[in-house]
Amino acid sequence: MLKKDKDYSKFLRSLKDRIRFTQLKAAVSVNRELIELYWELAEKIVEKQKTSQWGDGFLTQMSKDLQEEFPDIKGFSKRNLELMRQWFLFWIDEDVTGQQVVAQSVFAKQAVSQIANNKQPTGYFDLVKKAIFQIPWGHNLMIVSKSKTNHEAMFYVQKTIENNWSRTVLIHQIEGNLYEREGKAITNFSLSLPNPQSDLAHQTLKDPYVFDFLTIREKHDEKELEDGLMNQVTKFLLELGAGFSFIGRQYKITVDSDDFYIDLLFYHVKLHCYVVVELKVVPFKPEFAGKLNFYVSAVDEMLKSANEHPTVGILICKSKKKTVVEYSLKRLNNPIGVSEYQITSALPDALKSSLPTVEDIEAELEGEL
Repeated sequence: MLKKDKDYSKFLRSLKDRIRFTQLKAAVSVNRELIELYWELAEKIVEKQKTSQWGDGFLTQMSKDLQEEFPDIKGFSKRNLELMRQWFLFWIDEDVTGQQVVAQSVFAKQAVSQIANNKQPTGYFDLVKKAIFQIPWGHNLMIVSKSKTNHEAMFYVQKTIENNWSRTVLIHQIEGNLYEREGKAITNFSLSLPNPQSDLAHQTLKDPYVFDFLTIREKHDEKELEDGLMNQVTKFLLELGAGFSFIGRQYKITVDSDDFYIDLLFYHVKLHCYVVVELKVVPFKPEFAGKLNFYVSAVDEMLKSANEHPTVGILICKSKKKTVVEYSLKRLNNPIGVSEYQITSALPDALKSSLPTVEDIEAELEGEL
């Protein structure tokens, strides 16, 4: 019945013309043109479904006609047309307040002048499209299917663009709830670092850090935690976030003929500074901040060059009390942040003791060889 409908035929013809035009430009910018096409198709589908009486068979017929006309393009299945519509509706269905939050927080400089009197910012959709058209279709679907709000979704869009995340890494970060954890550590950065470095450094930290890739005892000590992180250093760096470059473990510094050992030392290529990481498997204590402050001062004096920014200290502990941490950091001049860590899949002690160690496995393999 739809194929005899003049309005539908005209509508389908306009879509075919648009698709042909996109095919010509695809060689220049494949992904952006494809995502832009999907947005336009979804927008037209939503509009037509509001005004026409074509019924539920509309998408089925449209999919069939488009696939017949463009057999080499795989994106016109009924399922993908439904996904386009859901994706489009996700971005336009947020209330005005939610749209303002997205525009202000992610594109503040561009949007702030457009938001007034509680009205939808005129450039909101332009700002959204500017971002989401830069990432692949699979990334777009993953983000909107896993995000509760536009603001959360735009957070992952921006992170994907900034860090060039693969879909696997994106899934890892979403499932690790990065949106809720990034920038949540307690720090003194606003007092000890100039802007904009203080904001950038603060956003670099997470709270809590999730070390679920470790297989260690529930009642582990600091050495076991450190060993586990170093054995899984690639996953550890992924959890720390983009920009961290590993320098050393138990990094030795000598002060006034006495030797001291930093748990983990990194260099952050975006912050242009050294990062001292201290691990504690017990709740935070004020004296931990003093020791970390000492290490940060020593690295500043011995390793930092004149062109580098001040060294940052990160204390990762089992748990913390907010007020205790704030008091401990308040009078310190060095930039220090305190976060917790979580291991939800730690092995019970009894089971851990029955498993072979890495050394056991290596010895067994050597014996067989």
